[in-house]
Amino acid sequence: MALHEHPHRHTGFRFPSLRRSRTASASGEAVTASARAVSSYVFAGLRLLTGFVFLWAFLDKTVGFGYATQSGKGWIDGGSPTKGFLSGVAAGPMESTFHDWAGAGWADWLFMLGLLAIGLALISGIALRLAAIAGTAMMALMWIAEWPPAKHLSDGSASMSTNPFADYHLIYAVVLIALAVAGAGATWGLGKAWARLPFVSRNAWLR
Repeated sequence: MALHEHPHRHTGFRFPSLRRSRTASASGEAVTASARAVSSYVFAGLRLLTGFVFLWAFLDKTVGFGYATQSGKGWIDGGSPTKGFLSGVAAGPMESTFHDWAGAGWADWLFMLGLLAIGLALISGIALRLAAIAGTAMMALMWIAEWPPAKHLSDGSASMSTNPFADYHLIYAVVLIALAVAGAGATWGLGKAWARLPFVSRNAWLR
């Protein structure tokens, strides 16, 4: 009987190729860098759009472009930016309080300066943490004014609320907080230059 000799097969441990590891590592780092770049652009775009929302609201209520505020009824024409909205509050625990605030000079100034400051901060990319705090407070008050949990208004009519919790005020507040946390002012904004200022670098809450 013939014996056939088979060549020995070495199936022992092999060290991984350093060249392959380095290539895979470089590829992974490139993908991560690309993802970060895309993320920064997405946040920057979201920041600019949100800033335009606040800034446009300020300009429209000031001048009266004919959208939410009719021409000739702007703030510069003697109109009140808060009277229409706050006097129309018809539900919620602060209904009477908002009626008292409607049209008050201090309420008009505080509301309009808030819109302007938040809008400029978002557009420029500076002081996003302050903008997030101020904007969240403003959105919380407006959420309470509309009071989405109510099924009926104080006069008994249907409130037409579409959701008892999540409305656009809540979404804006979450967006503002996310932009501040992500440091979205560094891309397409002055965030980096602002953060390097001595008084800002010493006070992180100003960034």
